Order: sequence, then C-alpha cells, then structure tokens
Amino acid sequence: MSKVKLSEHAIDLIKEICASFDNEESELINVLHQVQHKLGYLPAEVQELISKELKMSAAKVYGVVTFYSFFTMKPKGENPISVCMGTACYVRGSEQVLDELKRQLKIDVGETTVDGKFSISALRCVGACGLAPVVMVGEKVHGRVAPADVKKILEEYSKGCLSD
Repeated sequence: MSKVKLSEHAIDLIKEICASFDNEESELINVLHQVQHKLGYLPAEVQELISKELKMSAAKVYGVVTFYSFFTMKPKGENPISVCMGTACYVRGSEQVLDELKRQLKIDVGETTVDGKFSISALRCVGACGLAPVVMVGEKVHGRVAPADVKKILEEYSKGCLSD
C-alpha cells in the first residue's frame, strides 16, 4: 500500500482531536471514531500519529483499527454501501443483493469504484431486522431490498439526488 502524506491541516486536526480527549490512552476508540469521521479513513500514517499523541504503541492502535469492522484503513467511496449479513438479512437474501451490487459496480467487498463514488462493505447486523434484507448507503437505510432494486438505488445516488 502506498504511503499517505499527511497535510499540516490533517496533522493539526488529529492532534486537536487527541487533545480534546486529554491524550488519554483509554480514549483510543473515541479518538479513532472522531479522526475517521473527519478524514474518512485511518491509514498507517494517521495511526502512527495517534499512537505518538496518546503515548502508546502503534501496534496497539493498529490492533484496535483492524479488530473493529467500523474502522477502515482504505478510503471509502463518496457513497459507502453497507450490506447487512446478519441472520435475518441473510435468510431473506442479502447475499444475492450483495452479489448484484458487486456485479453492477464491478468491485468486491472492501473496494471502491474507480470514480470514487461507491464502496462496498458487509456488516454483521444493523439492528433493523424487521426490514431485512437491509442495505445502507451512507447513513440512509434501505429496507426489504431485492436484487432487482439495486439498479434503482445506485441510479439515485449516481445522480446525486440523495446526497445527504
């Protein structure tokens, strides 16, 4: 993976976030959440800076980032798509929905389209079992999604109609 050059603004932002949690090691997850929210992802260079600010090993930061599926070391697309693969969603066809997303976007789970518009991830459960199968685009929940619905959902986001 190529190295990421952090801008002075990004460095200042990361230091500011760490300081807002008093540079406490016990606040690592909160710091990671805030930094990912601001920067979009947590590449190795960001993790190294966080480890220095919180006075802990980079290995420990990396361990937390890789343990929790919410965190990502790769940039997500402008419209990150998450497919629930929990039991209720899986039984009701989420695997077929995921396959259709991968086919239409020509990417696999964990990848981002060449134009940067979409990325795909699979989640264990989003807590909306009554709407199974569930697909989230950004923070918007799409319930009872069938493979035939995928094209329409992607078209809506491709046109920018639902940018919030």
